[in-house]
Amino acid sequence: MPPRQSGTLTEAELRIMNVLWGKGSGTVQQVLDSITEKPVLAYNSVLTTIRVLERKGYLKHLKDGRAHVFTPVVGRKEATRSEIRHLVSRFFKNSHEQLVLNLLEDQGIGPEEIGRLRQMLIQNDTIRKDAK
Repeated sequence: MPPRQSGTLTEAELRIMNVLWGKGSGTVQQVLDSITEKPVLAYNSVLTTIRVLERKGYLKHLKDGRAHVFTPVVGRKEATRSEIRHLVSRFFKNSHEQLVLNLLEDQGIGPEEIGRLRQMLIQNDTIRKDAK
């Protein structure tokens, strides 16, 4: 029995998604040519990873002659939120508060960043109150 596929993105999958989010769409060769980070991937590795991403529902393809052109189905923002939900679920027992507290304790956030966070919290609270 093959291992269960994770709904989250591996490092290689994220590299490919970053290219496709930036370009909008592309063939395997176009994706390969656009990957700038090291280590350099082989064509077959990119092809295999793209197929996995398609099975996971992150990509779809259209045939253009002999080539397949791959397009993201899941946007960067949606994927980011999904990854954060997964992280919060796994490590923080579904507590977003615990995640934020962990970040504040760990990162040594400076006064300027705390001020921006405070403003965001005030804006978010105002928006919620107005929506009621």
